[in-house]
Amino acid sequence: MSETGTLELPSPDALRALGERLGMSLSDEEVEAYRSLMLGSIGSFAEIDNAPSALPAVPEGRSWWEPSEAENSHGAWYARCEIRTHQDGPLAGLRFAAKDNVMVAGLPLLNGSAILEGYVAEIDATIVARLLEAGATLLGKAHCEDLCLSGGSFTNFAGPVHNPRRRGYSAGGSSSGSAALVAAGDVELAIGGDQGGSIRIPAALCGVVGMKPTWGLVPYTGIAPIEPSLDHTGPITANVRDNARMLAVMAGPDGIDMRQSGAPAADYLAGLEEGVRGRRIALLREGFEAPGAQPVVVEAVRRAADRLEQLGARVEERSIPAHAEAGTLTLPLLAQGMFRTVLAGEGMGTGRPDIYPPEFGRRMSQWRDHADAMSPLAKLLTLAGAHIEAEAGTRYYAAAANQARRLRAEYDAGLEGFDALLLPTCPGVASPLPAPGANILETFARAAETSPNTQPFDATHHPAISVPCGDDDGLPIGAMLVGRHWDEATLYRLAFALEEASD
Repeated sequence: MSETGTLELPSPDALRALGERLGMSLSDEEVEAYRSLMLGSIGSFAEIDNAPSALPAVPEGRSWWEPSEAENSHGAWYARCEIRTHQDGPLAGLRFAAKDNVMVAGLPLLNGSAILEGYVAEIDATIVARLLEAGATLLGKAHCEDLCLSGGSFTNFAGPVHNPRRRGYSAGGSSSGSAALVAAGDVELAIGGDQGGSIRIPAALCGVVGMKPTWGLVPYTGIAPIEPSLDHTGPITANVRDNARMLAVMAGPDGIDMRQSGAPAADYLAGLEEGVRGRRIALLREGFEAPGAQPVVVEAVRRAADRLEQLGARVEERSIPAHAEAGTLTLPLLAQGMFRTVLAGEGMGTGRPDIYPPEFGRRMSQWRDHADAMSPLAKLLTLAGAHIEAEAGTRYYAAAANQARRLRAEYDAGLEGFDALLLPTCPGVASPLPAPGANILETFARAAETSPNTQPFDATHHPAISVPCGDDDGLPIGAMLVGRHWDEATLYRLAFALEEASD
């Protein structure tokens, strides 16, 4: 590349060396022939450099400010603003925060990582535009974990996020700031993202409601991805009703995101108060036996099942043995997918008819310059992904994708005759934040301990909602309801009944 960023023709020596790296032995004659052929192609690339931007038009005149200590007592805000574009709409009067992997044009985006320090987003994510059009007011960007790769709340480059229910304890991750801001009452609504439980985990640990919709229901356009087959985004709110209202605005195809199949949004408020009499709920046995399961959590979720039964639902235990191994069998999707998309793919990957913000890609291409600042979990997934790529190619990624389809069928079979599965969102309540300088093994354990029940449903794409169902000495406990694909409405109906009974 030239100093101006224009692609230049390689010298004969550079082309010969490139060929050697690619396994080609080029003669002098071949070098000159290929340089001649490349000249025409590279020359045409200059037309792309000089063409008008194909990015969507972005609003002008937006301003933001760094939050003061007084307005950021939990460390949950990254940037503050006040953006309102419509006075009326279904969300008028409600305030929201955007997880800081979500692009808001003119506002900084850190994604919890030193790689993106100083980057300012070039576009609005589709869901940001939809929420603003629905009358909601954006109050800022909520901190998230380093590249969204932690179930704890201590890996952000800027510092930890504290649980509003108890300072010094994890708020969960990776949508740590989003859940903390809702739990603290700073906003009524927040955008979360979920590739292994990152909406549901912080919702459970902070005592709020988090919905991971069916994969593809909500457009992911304008959001920093991890792995396209795992990427989900959805609402985190203080109550079930607001969650349903928010999803109705966020959902539906945008004509850009290839994760979507054309499924429209629904009226998730309809039938919300019709009760659960006659509904059938399966207690997923293996979910209550997850690694690290705390008796107080198991008992709280079983009491939640009892409350639903008292309201007329039919509850019985059901075993899906595959649940115990689902996270392990699909882990290569996360590890290798993250490496290919976030790092080798310069933050976005390729192969999708997507929007590719050029400055975001340029910043992400420099990730090696900041690799030492990555969190232990981000480093582990980077090392693992690179090792798999080098030693096995696509073998394990492909095998995991095939396993995800098998697991999807296993859960579908387990849901036959039932409206939802019920299990603990997290095996335990929020744990203390690791002390500064804690060793790698401890920090990894704190980052990974929350996700054995949540991770499988990102790979199988089932909708799942976490709703508060109790606490342990003030630390919240979440119950997770998992439903059939595209049946978010039933999950909201069950979650609303549980919420009302818990109150």
